[in-house]
Amino acid sequence: MERYLGTWYEIARLDHSFERKLDNVSARYSLRSDGDVQVINAGYRTDSGRRKEAVGVAKFIGAQDVGSLKVSFFGPFYGGYHVVELDEDYRWALVVGQNHKYMWILAREKELPQSIVDQLLAKAEALGFDTSELIWVEHDRADT
Repeated sequence: MERYLGTWYEIARLDHSFERKLDNVSARYSLRSDGDVQVINAGYRTDSGRRKEAVGVAKFIGAQDVGSLKVSFFGPFYGGYHVVELDEDYRWALVVGQNHKYMWILAREKELPQSIVDQLLAKAEALGFDTSELIWVEHDRADT
C-alpha cells in the first residue's frame, strides 16, 4: 500500500454523476492512523472553473497487499475499488468498480504514452468494459 499512496492523475474514466463535468482530476491517497486510507478526489468544473473536492475513506476488503478496497464518499455507502492492472513501478493503474459502470485509468503523471494507453484499453475491453464511452480527462491547469 505504501507505494500506492500519493497523488494519481485521472487519465480517463467512465461517466458517473459524482465526477460529471470535471477536468484536471486527481486523487490523493494517504494512510490514516486506523490503517484505512484517506482519499481526496479533486477537480475543476468545466462549466464554472470552480474546484470541487471530495474526501472519502477506503477500507481493505482482504489483505492489505491486495488492491481490492471499498471506498465511501457518501456516509455508509461504499463502492468497489479494484486495481486490476498496475505498473511494477507504480506509474499507472487500471481501476474498476464493482460493476461495468466504473473504470478509471490513473497515472503518476498527467499523460501516458499511447502504448500504455493501448495496453490498458485492451485489458479493460477483455474485462468487458466499453472503452468507447471513456471520458479523456484534460490536464491543462498548472495548479493541479
